[in-house]
Amino acid sequence: MNKTLIIITAYIIVVAVLIVIFIAKTSKQNKKIRNSIEELEKEKNLIINAPILNELSKVEALVRDDKLKNKYDTWQRRFDDIRNTSIPEITDMLIEADSYLDSKDYKKLRTELADIELRIYKVREKTNSLLGEIKEITLSEEKNRNQIVKLKNEYRNIKLTYENSKEEYKNVNNQIELQFENIEKRFQEFEIVMEKKDYDEINYIVKGITEMIEHIGYVIKEIPTILLMCNELIPNKIADISNIYIKMTADMYQLDYLNVEYNIKETEKKLKDILDRVKVLNLEDVTFELKTIINYYDSLYNDFEYEKSCKKIFESNIKTFKAKLIRTNKIISNLMGQLTSLKTTYDLSDEDVKRLNIINDETRRIKDSYNNLMDCNKNHSFAYSKMVKELDFLMIKVSKLEETLNYDLKTIGSMKDDEIRAREQLDNIKNLLKKAKTRIRLYNIPVIPDNYFVELQDASDAIKEIQKELNKKPINIDTLNIRVDTARDLVFKVFNTTNNLLKTISMLEETIVYGNRYRTESKQVNEGLILAEKLFFKGEYKKALEVTMNAIDYVEPGIHNKILQAYND
Repeated sequence: MNKTLIIITAYIIVVAVLIVIFIAKTSKQNKKIRNSIEELEKEKNLIINAPILNELSKVEALVRDDKLKNKYDTWQRRFDDIRNTSIPEITDMLIEADSYLDSKDYKKLRTELADIELRIYKVREKTNSLLGEIKEITLSEEKNRNQIVKLKNEYRNIKLTYENSKEEYKNVNNQIELQFENIEKRFQEFEIVMEKKDYDEINYIVKGITEMIEHIGYVIKEIPTILLMCNELIPNKIADISNIYIKMTADMYQLDYLNVEYNIKETEKKLKDILDRVKVLNLEDVTFELKTIINYYDSLYNDFEYEKSCKKIFESNIKTFKAKLIRTNKIISNLMGQLTSLKTTYDLSDEDVKRLNIINDETRRIKDSYNNLMDCNKNHSFAYSKMVKELDFLMIKVSKLEETLNYDLKTIGSMKDDEIRAREQLDNIKNLLKKAKTRIRLYNIPVIPDNYFVELQDASDAIKEIQKELNKKPINIDTLNIRVDTARDLVFKVFNTTNNLLKTISMLEETIVYGNRYRTESKQVNEGLILAEKLFFKGEYKKALEVTMNAIDYVEPGIHNKILQAYND
């Protein structure tokens, strides 16, 4: 019973807490929404409180003609529409939002608040636009008067600059002074229109005066420089360029590609046209055109210097190229003259022969190009800058031919070297084999081992194979080198076998002689030596040596090491 009562009590407490929380949350939300509605109400009131009425009253006082009267009436109607239509609509929407809040219809309330914000934004924009248009008139007099004061100051400074340096404006003084008169007339027109309160015309005149002063200011600033460039700087450059051009042409420089004479004539036409435009104070693009002309003539100085530099480079490089071409031509001519002999002597591949023919043909073409280039130089038919480029191209081609030709020379030279080396090594191998045979005969060995004769025959056959390769026409160098390496290895094997055999026999003989002193003293030594002598005459020299050393070891332990050390030393 108590447990059930506790559960019920706890449940009631939880429900009560949740209700309190819900009420508090709802109250907070309502308060927040209420604040939003109040903010929108304030924004609406700010719109209607805008100083439009005050500004309209100022316009009404300024009305002197029908044009301004029509504007005033239009602005008044627009303001009445905002005040009597748009604002009440917003007021109704705010009241409806209050009703949605009271009925807790939050879905419709959110939509309504969004619509109110959008409507207030649009009405505020309309109000600001209207106020701006009205202020264009109400503030026009003060604004334009201030603008005119600034323009008059600027005008006086410009005119003072002109008066202080009239000499710099030759041939255009009348036009400039006429422009000054026009500006002064426009200032007078401004005062007349200000008296009439014709604000549209005032704006037009102020804009016109501003543009005229900007133009005359630009004219006063730029004309001295323009006249200096047209009358002195550019003509002097033309004269200087003409002198350099005539002198270089007389020195046989080919400069037709620069079109100097044509461009000078065109420049003179352009300068005349520019001066005609300057006389009517039309300076549009004039400075740009003059700077372009100056840059062109400055570039001609660089072109002339470049041609002079190219002449030196050409005269220097042509010597280097000629030496390369002569050397390359001489080498390939010699190779082509020996080609038949080389093909007969050596087993040249089709690729090797084809490559030599290509080099020969390419060398001939480069030689023809070189002769043509020298004819052009002799006849002065091309600029040095162009001939340097052509020479560089030929230099690259002949350098590549040199690389290819060096490879072929190394290949052919290697073949000749390999042949000579093979013949020298053949003689050395024969001498080495002969020396081995001689040593065997001199020792008068009782029995020569069978394997020695096999090695000797293999070495002799290998030597014959070398001779066969050398007698072939053409010689296959790769095969020849293999034969030489094989024969050398086999002959060295025979030579080493001979040395080892004779060394073993020599050791055996000396060991037997050394052991004879112990024959009478030791039966084992005597029997061992007898057996060793029998093995010696059978040709089993190593076994005989081992038996001899073992026999002596009975009376003189460690004889093995002594004998081996003695022969190694």
